[in-house]
Amino acid sequence: MLSRRTLITTLLAAALSSPAFAAEPLKVGFVYVGPIGDAGWTHAHDLGRKAMEKALPGQIKSTYVESVPEGADAERVIRQLAAAGNTLIFTTSFGYMNQTQKVAQAFPNVKFAHATGYKTAKNVAIYNPKTYEGAYMLGVIAGGMTKSDTLGFVGSFPIPEVIRNINAYTLGAQSVNPKIKTKVVWVNSWYDPAKERQAAETLIAQGADVLAQNTDSPAVVQTAQEKGKYAMGWDTDMAKFGPKAQLTASTINWGGYYTRAAKATLDKSWKSDSVDWGIKDGMVALSPLNPVVPKPLAAKFDAKKALFASGKFHSFTGPIVDQAGKTMVAAGQVLPQKGVDTMNWYVKGVEGSIPK
Repeated sequence: MLSRRTLITTLLAAALSSPAFAAEPLKVGFVYVGPIGDAGWTHAHDLGRKAMEKALPGQIKSTYVESVPEGADAERVIRQLAAAGNTLIFTTSFGYMNQTQKVAQAFPNVKFAHATGYKTAKNVAIYNPKTYEGAYMLGVIAGGMTKSDTLGFVGSFPIPEVIRNINAYTLGAQSVNPKIKTKVVWVNSWYDPAKERQAAETLIAQGADVLAQNTDSPAVVQTAQEKGKYAMGWDTDMAKFGPKAQLTASTINWGGYYTRAAKATLDKSWKSDSVDWGIKDGMVALSPLNPVVPKPLAAKFDAKKALFASGKFHSFTGPIVDQAGKTMVAAGQVLPQKGVDTMNWYVKGVEGSIPK
């Protein structure tokens, strides 16, 4: 027969190990700029959230708020997530930067991670995909497939993140076709299918026969499909929206970073840092090439992708000149990261001016 003390100890141990006393799962919040069904940027983030949950079963509980405008409303949503007990919060758009910083000051025990920004704090990390690597790779295919030597690009907002993708796309295309010129139409929105479609139609009317985008819906790919032109998927594989039009897509795999940050929070090793991951790290990936891409061009594509994967090539390797012919990067040199982060100029071949 068990002694009273042994019995009490046994019952207490059993109680503490029961589900009622099990450690609560880590609460993780996400703030999305678009709807999860956008087929682009936000959809990619939500796939990353689900990958995190799959990698850490039972250890985390995630929630998200979608279609949050960049502004005062974002601060309200971020604050509500923190007040609701989320101890790790991902804010997934450039325009959430200052709001994230403000809420982080009010909740010093909450960890925040902001996508595509540049401001850190003791409890704020930043994470950036090297989308300009994917944009360069799309350019390699576009430069080899165009018949008009004219490419089109649908831009969201004229911020460095987007400008460097336009430039990288153009440089990639010029690496196989020096005659390339790129026309840009700005829609001043991350997600507006109607405006994106109209911009694509405008570019096609101006002679562009291969389109790319830094917007979030599949409208550009759909328009290219309808007009018998080519296009590139962005952030996710958009081939199902234009199987004949999409030549390839630059996609973003967020799951690895989200899992890393959640694990670090769980084991209390989380720290504020700045992550820049690209093709080498698996965050940026290219979808399979459309069979219409000729084998010699596909071989050039594969060779360049291998250089990115090995870390032996950078999208902004000189010589690079701007629209006025000024040397911005000397031959054999690489544009410093600060120059990449603050890019506010077009490379030679991009037409028009950057909106103020």
